[in-house]
Amino acid sequence: MTLRSQLLKGILEGCILSIIGQQPTYGYELSVRLQGFGLADVSEGSIYPILLRLQKEKLIEGVMQKSESGPKRKYYHLTPEGEQALAEFIHHWETIKQPVDRIIEKGGDMS
Repeated sequence: MTLRSQLLKGILEGCILSIIGQQPTYGYELSVRLQGFGLADVSEGSIYPILLRLQKEKLIEGVMQKSESGPKRKYYHLTPEGEQALAEFIHHWETIKQPVDRIIEKGGDMS
């Protein structure tokens, strides 16, 4: 597994919660949106297991809805627990991102 894959695996759940939190989304659309943000190496095959786990953990709910172009689709939305999990992810991400950005910018020089 590449370093990029390992890093992405750790944050993909939070990215998925964030996208679903912006608007109800179905699996394939989620894949397209992630790719649109530059995560082209995220496959549908890695998204659906996460969606199933998030549903089991009651962080998201799926509702079947009629599609304008084809069969019904399962649209996912955040539950109140999912909103809390997203807020926690954002908090933890910021506490990691800011120091790492400073380290990268300063090359380890703390002055």
